[in-house]
Amino acid sequence: MFKALIAMLGLTFAVHAQAAPSILDQLITVQTNAVMEAHTLGLDWKVGDTASYDLNIGGFIKGSMVMSVASIGDDGIWMNQDADLGFAGKQKIQALIDPNTGAIKKLIANGQEQQVPKQDLEIIDTKEEKITVPAGTFDSIHVTAHDKASSDKGNIEVWLNPQQVPVGGTLKQQAPTQFGTMTMSLKSFKKN
Repeated sequence: MFKALIAMLGLTFAVHAQAAPSILDQLITVQTNAVMEAHTLGLDWKVGDTASYDLNIGGFIKGSMVMSVASIGDDGIWMNQDADLGFAGKQKIQALIDPNTGAIKKLIANGQEQQVPKQDLEIIDTKEEKITVPAGTFDSIHVTAHDKASSDKGNIEVWLNPQQVPVGGTLKQQAPTQFGTMTMSLKSFKKN
């Protein structure tokens, strides 16, 4: 399971490898995070599975995000991520995921295909922990990691429970960005 957790986190923070990540890059990070988390449990996703989050980037960009499974077909699983960042605008990210490997086959952000970023992730710590988010109190695996390829200083933290929460299982995530810490907290979910 620990090996699978490390593999899952491999794409979690992929965008941090870029020198100056944008808000869109940070949202793509969340997208890849969910894919790898779910892959550890066999991508047991159903069309309509949804997870909704509050977003706070640096204390001055506040918004929301909804991640959902759009379709499942012969070519893979399409996952959508729709973010409303208030004055910073709206972002739409779509990922085509290989259900056999968990790899992202295609990534589209705001209608334009993107390259799936790479990173050099170092897992610093993992522990079991209870966490309270707007959606409730959950048991979680709390992972602390650092992307050695990123210019962002600080560690990345993610609290996971993919058994209860669909579309990746993220309960909360905190990551450094050029705009300050990005915090994502689960506010509701629907598992089909």
